[in-house]
Amino acid sequence: MKNTSTKSGQTKPIPQKTEHGKSHHDCLDPSIRFACPQRRYIIRFFPGRQLPDSPMAKIPTSPEQSRQFAIEVVRRLRDAGHEALWAGGCVRDEILGRIPADYDVATAARPDEVRAVFGHRRTLAVGAAFGVITVLGPPGGGQIEVATFRTDAAYTDGRHPAGVRFSTAIEDAQRRDFTINGLFLDPLSGEVHDHVGGRADLAAGVVRAIGSPALRFGEDHLRMLRAVRFAAALNFALDGETRGAIERMRHLVTTVSPERIAEELRGMVSRPGRRRALELLADTGLAAEILPEVAPGAAGAAADADTAWAAAARVIDALDEPGLPAALAAVFARARPQALLQAASRLRLSNREGKLSGWLMEGVAELGAGDVETRPWPAMQPWLAHDDARLLADLLRARAACGLAPAPAAAWVTAQVARPRAELDPPPLVTGADLLAAGVPSGPEMGAILARIRRLQLGGEITTRAEALARVRD
Repeated sequence: MKNTSTKSGQTKPIPQKTEHGKSHHDCLDPSIRFACPQRRYIIRFFPGRQLPDSPMAKIPTSPEQSRQFAIEVVRRLRDAGHEALWAGGCVRDEILGRIPADYDVATAARPDEVRAVFGHRRTLAVGAAFGVITVLGPPGGGQIEVATFRTDAAYTDGRHPAGVRFSTAIEDAQRRDFTINGLFLDPLSGEVHDHVGGRADLAAGVVRAIGSPALRFGEDHLRMLRAVRFAAALNFALDGETRGAIERMRHLVTTVSPERIAEELRGMVSRPGRRRALELLADTGLAAEILPEVAPGAAGAAADADTAWAAAARVIDALDEPGLPAALAAVFARARPQALLQAASRLRLSNREGKLSGWLMEGVAELGAGDVETRPWPAMQPWLAHDDARLLADLLRARAACGLAPAPAAAWVTAQVARPRAELDPPPLVTGADLLAAGVPSGPEMGAILARIRRLQLGGEITTRAEALARVRD
């Protein structure tokens, strides 16, 4: 991000356009002030990990190449005389024998020193003022965020610190969220640096906040949802004090941006452990805060909300292609369609996700009965030929597996969706141009005729263009 000096001597950012034509400022969280050795900066930054203007953003990464690149980043920083370690989630995953989704490096090097090691052409300084430099790797290696060891000033907005001060590895570990994420690893020697008791909690299968849980959640309210996600995904228990703080402070989660809440939900319902994630959301009271229309304990929920939520959790767990739209359709299966639309709007889901959620919910209501095999094909074909019909079939199959829908109906829908596209959705026998040539004026009449002929075609009553034209004036 380029900067320009103001009359006061502060530095303010020049908005840069994204590929969508909006400036970064149009999409970002409120300004945050960060302390640097010589001056103070006002910057804005993307809360997510993806850097939209990065030349690496669209290059697929290889797990092995990403790992080797992460080792090389540490080695080069060490060779330049700087302490450097892997940090956070990648260390947790390494210890658990999992393949890390990405790698983070923490270092004693200041941002300008990191750029001096890797060069300005291979680094991005979007987060330099708060200690983060993105190092671009070779094709397949991805990109590594290199963060200077730091401590955080007070959190004033429930999400971000008012400032940062560069510090030591011990202080850096103590500012993090959970003990299992506060570990460092030397990838060159294999030595784990544990300043917060993370290794013991990994061995015991516990998600525990570092220090005071109330302080950690007061700093960043999103951490309450992250605690649930980690506990569910890793099949860990929530530490008693950590869970108690979540239950007491759950109302604060509504101050988190809807987009971030939705992103946490996506992570919970699309990975193994999703049933437990739904159960923990309900048990801690978080579900009632983020989905008050249907969650147990919410003021507006139905009397059988507990039973309905538990059933939805089983269905979501049984999905072969889990995702947020299917999960919402399952959770809202007994609610009014308007309730789902309201939740999708509040969570600021994309048009695609919102519409798909509603379509799946409607499809379950329409095709979840046991008589689908005997219904007229023209009535069934729009559902079965839909681009997302496989997701609907998956949801129906999952409901049947949980005893919530007839198994024969789900099996029939699944079999129909598997048919060749040409059978499910054959080309129309006539088009609007054909009707114009036959003297039918454009307008509602033409639309009605096309729809009628299409129904006759799908029902097998006509099979040729000539037959279709002969029925135009019927």
